[in-house]
Amino acid sequence: MSRAGPRLPRVIEASHGTGGKMTHDLIEAIFLPAFRNPRLEPLLDGAVLEIGGMRLAMTTDSYVVQPIRFPGGSIGDLAVNGTVNDLLMGGATPLALSAAFILSEGLEIGLLQDVVRDMARAAERAQVEIVTGDTKVAGAGDREGLFITTAGVGLVPAGIDWSPTRIRPGDVVLLSGSVGDHGASVMASRFGIALDTDIPSDTCALRDAVLAVRDIPGVRCLRDPTRGGLATTFAELSAQSGLTLTADERRIPVREDVRGLCEVLGLDPLYVASEGRLVAVLAREDAEEALRRLRAVPETRDAVAIGEVTDDRPGHANLRTLLGAIRPLDLLPVEQLPRIC
Repeated sequence: MSRAGPRLPRVIEASHGTGGKMTHDLIEAIFLPAFRNPRLEPLLDGAVLEIGGMRLAMTTDSYVVQPIRFPGGSIGDLAVNGTVNDLLMGGATPLALSAAFILSEGLEIGLLQDVVRDMARAAERAQVEIVTGDTKVAGAGDREGLFITTAGVGLVPAGIDWSPTRIRPGDVVLLSGSVGDHGASVMASRFGIALDTDIPSDTCALRDAVLAVRDIPGVRCLRDPTRGGLATTFAELSAQSGLTLTADERRIPVREDVRGLCEVLGLDPLYVASEGRLVAVLAREDAEEALRRLRAVPETRDAVAIGEVTDDRPGHANLRTLLGAIRPLDLLPVEQLPRIC
């Protein structure tokens, strides 16, 4: 007897877009059965295609963040950085992007110009070009009705095969910096929460960091903890590898202002999105060299080892808490906060 798929509600809900359990259920019940093929089935952030003797990486993403501008960034540089980083997490050298815009009637032209300039600057920093695109106008909406879909292509060098299936017991998990900065920045801006200083988003392209470690033979897998945050990344990697990734809460860097904002809003910072961080799983013998190289790159200078891989609870992720207890890290069944990326 075949296993029944996930049960879905009658209509789409906001939690279907947060990267948690409802997102996964939607993909497994609707999209994967319709589009199933070997390149899609791993459900990674990109796919690698063999074309004319080259390995071409491809990825796509959509951005619906509100507000459009926030401390440290905007939907524009977020769209470029997010797509570039998805290519990098697969080991690719990013080459080019496309950008499609859906604009609401009534959107201020000046705001659109600012966002496009942000995209151009981000693309220049990431060393990619935006080479094609599309523009559509939807019916009248709010003054900040702007949505962007980007796609990217890149080349994967020979010998690079970063996949959760390569993770092994005994591996070490690295994190490139503090978590939750992007989500906290968006939350504070959206809700008008007054703080002593702004929390800047961590959005950035991780090109230099990834290229710095790409030739280390013990790199198993890279992932950027965007929707669903660090905890969701651990849960996904555990499920995809069939092993147990355990994070040590004492080692996970969280800014005090981010932690304080999350406490006020009743949120767990480990489930809040980052947009300029990477999680790396490596063979233990290569972890120190990877840390040394990451710390030499400005965007990842605060990299630390935060966890390890075992096989004691296959397919499930854990958090070793400040008190030494073990807490499961599961996919959240409902949203913490919608539309932060």
